[in-house]
Amino acid sequence: MTDLAAAYARCRELNARHGRTFFLATRLLPPARRPAVHALYGFARWADEIVDGGEVEDPAAELDLLGKQLAEELAGHPTGHPVLAALADTADRHSIDHGLFADFLASMRMDLHVRSYPDFAALDRYVHGSAAVIGLQLLPVLGTVVPRAEAEPSAAALGRAFQLTNFLRDVGEDLDRGRVYLPEDVLAAHGVDRELLLAGRRTGRVDQRVRRALRHLVAHTLAVYREAEGGVALLAPAARPCVRTALVLYRGILDEIAAADYRVLDRRVAVPASRRLAVALPGLARALVARATGR
Repeated sequence: MTDLAAAYARCRELNARHGRTFFLATRLLPPARRPAVHALYGFARWADEIVDGGEVEDPAAELDLLGKQLAEELAGHPTGHPVLAALADTADRHSIDHGLFADFLASMRMDLHVRSYPDFAALDRYVHGSAAVIGLQLLPVLGTVVPRAEAEPSAAALGRAFQLTNFLRDVGEDLDRGRVYLPEDVLAAHGVDRELLLAGRRTGRVDQRVRRALRHLVAHTLAVYREAEGGVALLAPAARPCVRTALVLYRGILDEIAAADYRVLDRRVAVPASRRLAVALPGLARALVARATGR
C-alpha cells in the first residue's frame, strides 16, 4: 500500500468508527468518490478531537499547529501526517477552495472560548465555519449538473441542517462541556435559561418551557432541511442517493427527538438501526441504477 493509499485508509477508518450515519450514506457513492469524502471527514474529525477529545493539554496551540501544517501540505510540503496528506490530495484533485478549511478552523477556535450565542445571527457565524463549509467542500467531489455556484446555497444549507440537528441531539453533552448552542433569545422567549437546562440534565425531567423551546427549534431546523432538499436534484446523478439518504437519516433524528418527548438533556437519541437500513437499502438500489444509467 502506498503512503497516500494508507493515508486515505486512515481517513476511512475514522469515518467508519465515528460517523456511522455519514459512513453508511457514503457507501452509496461510486467507489472512486468515497476516499475524498473520507479525507474531508477525517480532517474535520481530527480538529474536533483536538477541541473536545480531552487528550490535548493546550488545544489552542494544537489548532494553531494544525493550521500551519495544513498550510504546508496545501502548498506541497508534506508534513508526514496521513490525514493532511489525504486532505491535500483531495483538495488538489477537486479544486477545493483552501479558504473553506481556514473558515472551518476559525469556528473550531471559537469552541475554545465561546460558551453561548445570543441569537441565530451569532450562531450562524459559527455554523458557517463548522458545517456550511463542509457542504461546500463536498460539492466538487460529488459533482453537479448545474454550474457549481447554483448548487452552493443548498449544499451550505444541508451542512447547517446537519449541525443544527447535532445541537438539538447533543444538548446535554454540550452542557457538560460548558456550551449551549441554542440561541439565547429563542430560549428566553420560552422562559428557558442555562440553569433550567442544567436542572434537566441533572434530573432527566423535561420542563414544559424547555419542551416548547426545543419544539420551536426543531421546526426551525426542519425548515432548513426544506431549503436544502431542492439541491439534491442539482447534484450529479451518482451522488444523489448518498446525499438523499444522509438527509433522510439525519432529519430522522428530529423525529426521534419528538418521539422522545424532547427528552434530550439526559440522553442521546438516535435513529434505530432498523430505520437506517430501511432508508439505506432503497438508496443502494437507486445508487446502482444511477451508476448503470447515469441518471
